[in-house]
Amino acid sequence: MKRLLLGTVLLALAIVVPVPTIAQVNLNVNIGLPPPMVFQAPPDVIVMPDTNSVYVVPGIDLDLFFWNGWWWRPWEGRWYRSRYYNRGWGYYKNVPSFYFDVDPGWRGYYRDHNWNGHQWNYERIPNQRLRQNWKSWHNDRHWEKQKAWGVQGYQPRPQQQRQELRQQRQQQYQQRPEVQQHQQQRQQQQKQPQGKVQKPGQQPQEKDQRQRQQSQEKVQQPGQQPQEKVQRQRQEPQEKVQQQQHSQPQGKPEREREEKQDRK
Repeated sequence: MKRLLLGTVLLALAIVVPVPTIAQVNLNVNIGLPPPMVFQAPPDVIVMPDTNSVYVVPGIDLDLFFWNGWWWRPWEGRWYRSRYYNRGWGYYKNVPSFYFDVDPGWRGYYRDHNWNGHQWNYERIPNQRLRQNWKSWHNDRHWEKQKAWGVQGYQPRPQQQRQELRQQRQQQYQQRPEVQQHQQQRQQQQKQPQGKVQKPGQQPQEKDQRQRQQSQEKVQQPGQQPQEKVQRQRQEPQEKVQQQQHSQPQGKPEREREEKQDRK
């Protein structure tokens, strides 16, 4: 009895769950998501010098940033973002603009409390305080103008020097093997949809041509029938007249002439 009930339930689920839903789940699995990050409590962050309110979670092996209201993390040459630090990650097709402002050697600076030869008294910011103030800090450039990111006697780099550093870091980032592999995969994916779009686009043209030819044939064929009928109608009276002329006796005029001569 239990086996019969179990079979009935499985059959009902197979009927109710549509096939497109199953396909969509497989598609999401193929895209791939980063592994989850497990925290015992909401993590503290520190603000990165020489950036516009870019925060990072220190003391962990993986990169986890907070910027402009989003949590960001790289994984296998791709970028993901979420409104939460530990779940809800979604694929982000570009590299976030803030990333090239982050100094790649920040972990060593954090460990030594030293930022480019200056004492770095960074401040650990609790998660709740971050969520309450990040927008006003970002708009007012709070950490740069008022506290110089906690770096003693430090002057921000000139804009031109920042731009040069950004370009250097961008080139170094593009040379990473995982980044190059991801770019190749994206190029292959971009080529595949184009071929699929062209093939279906040719079929409607062929169908349109066939439909046009069929419609022309249909128009011509009915148009020929009335012309043939008109010609036949014109020929029929002519044929009747000719038949009547041939049917009249030709010997009557000669007999009348002979009778007139006999009377004379």
